Amino acid sequence: MRPTNHLKNLAAEDWQAATRHSFTDALADGSLPKDRMLTYLQQDYLFVEGFVRLLASAIAHAPSLPDAIPAAQFLGLISGPENTYFLRAIDTLGGDPDTPAPAAAVTAEFQALMARAAGSGRYEQMLAVLVVAEWSYLDWASPHADKAADLPFWFGEWITLHSGAGFESVVAYLRGQLDTVWQDLDAGARRAVEDTFRHGVALERRFFDAAMTGFEGA
Repeated sequence: MRPTNHLKNLAAEDWQAATRHSFTDALADGSLPKDRMLTYLQQDYLFVEGFVRLLASAIAHAPSLPDAIPAAQFLGLISGPENTYFLRAIDTLGGDPDTPAPAAAVTAEFQALMARAAGSGRYEQMLAVLVVAEWSYLDWASPHADKAADLPFWFGEWITLHSGAGFESVVAYLRGQLDTVWQDLDAGARRAVEDTFRHGVALERRFFDAAMTGFEGA
């Protein structure tokens, strides 16, 4: 079994709940209220800076230039088209993209997980968080890819950003990096990756749970 499949299996219950969530189902069928999408995007946008730092740290710790280049190309997508989407969507939905929302508790916990991974100096820890974030989004968005063109852009483009051949190649690259580095980890380092991966998936589930309620009390 591939190491990344092993990790996913360890978090199977939370993974299934996060990737087949009522929030993403409502987003994909266009029934999600605009105010719920706005609060979700405002919280999700708080991850961008930390994600960029995490991805940049992974690039710096990649074992070779060929290993680093796909991540560097993905960094351009995050800081370009995805960032622009956030600005347009938050503005259109009535928010102010220049005024960050206060971080909900689950958002702050996820920010802390990314920061710990980025500062760990451990490539496998960085990859564990990146794989959770991107693979889980590919998993929920892909079944809805054919609906994107018929949805308002704040729904449709969010699905398109996380599905299709280009994004599939990003996830394949990240999984491949983690699968490879896993082979040389000792038992303690493997347990640490398992803990980080499970924590990340649990946070993805909690984030969608909170988004469904507009982050009330979250």
